[in-house]
Amino acid sequence: MANNGKLAGTGNGNGHVQQAVERLAAQTFHALDSRAAIEEAVKLILINVGEDPNRDGLLRTPQRVARMYEELLEGYHQDLQAVLNDALFDVEYGEGEMVVVADIEYQSLCEHHMLPFVGKAHVAYIPRHKIVGLSKIPRIVDMFARRLQVQERMTNEIADALEEVLDPVGVIVVVEGQHSCASLRGVKKHGVNMVTTAKRGEFRTNRDLRDEFYRLIGR
Repeated sequence: MANNGKLAGTGNGNGHVQQAVERLAAQTFHALDSRAAIEEAVKLILINVGEDPNRDGLLRTPQRVARMYEELLEGYHQDLQAVLNDALFDVEYGEGEMVVVADIEYQSLCEHHMLPFVGKAHVAYIPRHKIVGLSKIPRIVDMFARRLQVQERMTNEIADALEEVLDPVGVIVVVEGQHSCASLRGVKKHGVNMVTTAKRGEFRTNRDLRDEFYRLIGR
C-alpha cells in the first residue's frame, strides 16, 4: 500500500511513524519468539496502512492479534495420536453399517488471504475392527481446520486421518464452507456455500452407501 507521502513528513506530526518503520525494519525477527515476532509484524502492518501503533486504541492490538493467531492456528501444534489419546475401541457393530457424525462446526483461515472461512463438516465411516470415541472426530476436524487451509485439502486430510487410524471399510467426508475472502473482497458475493467431498474405500464404489449417508445428513 502506498504511503502517499504522509509517513515521511514531520509537519503533520507523523515523523515518529517513519522512525518506527526504520526501527522495526532493522530488527532481526529470527531472534524473537513466535509471539513477539507476530507482534512486531502487526506493528509494521499498522504503520504501513497509515496508523500510529502508539495511539491508545492500538497500543495492545499487536498482543491481541498474536494471541488470536495462537488460538486460530493451534492445529500446527497438535498431532493425530495426541488428539486420539488412545480412544479406539473394539466394539461389535453391524457388518457394513456406518457411523455418522454430522453438523460439526469448524472455523479456519484461508491460506491465500488469511481471512476466515467457516461451516460444517459431516463425517461417516464403516468400522472394520475398531470405532473411535465420539468427541475425537470433531477434534480431528478442528486439528486440521485450525491451520492455514484450503477447504479442498482440509477435506482430504480429515478423510486420510480417519483411514489411517481406523483402517475402516470406508470413509466419507463432506465439508460445507462460507469464505469471507469471497464475500469481503474480490468478487464480493455473499451467501455462497462451497461443498467439498472426500471418499475412501466402499464409499468410492457403492452408490447405495453414499445415498444413505447423504440422506442421514439431510442432503
